[in-house]
Amino acid sequence: MNNDGPQGYEREFTTVINRRSQIRIGLSTEKADVMRFFVQLEYWRDGGWMEVVRFAHNPNTEFGHDITEDGLHMDIYRDGEKYHVREDFPAVKLNCAPTLLYGIYPRARGSHTQEIQEWHNVNANDR
Repeated sequence: MNNDGPQGYEREFTTVINRRSQIRIGLSTEKADVMRFFVQLEYWRDGGWMEVVRFAHNPNTEFGHDITEDGLHMDIYRDGEKYHVREDFPAVKLNCAPTLLYGIYPRARGSHTQEIQEWHNVNANDR
């Protein structure tokens, strides 16, 4: 994983999809309310985990995103650089977003899935 990714969250969780892909979640709360989060798909590439798709809420940073004002969006990365932003997601309550996104993640990638796998040389059946 590169050092430019999300850091400093109270809790982080990782779910392995297969040997070359995983979903990573970071979450920080205050009095049981979500303050910031990320949910991202990562592929193993060139000796480290690289983000390829990310949802996030982190309004207190220079480039942060506030889903309560701007709605959800999905950042799509190619070769470590932001390539595309998908914004056609329904509104969701902040406290529900991390769990909801984790649950719908495979479908949320939508039409970009095959293209992303080709860019990063990862096959859906790669185990």
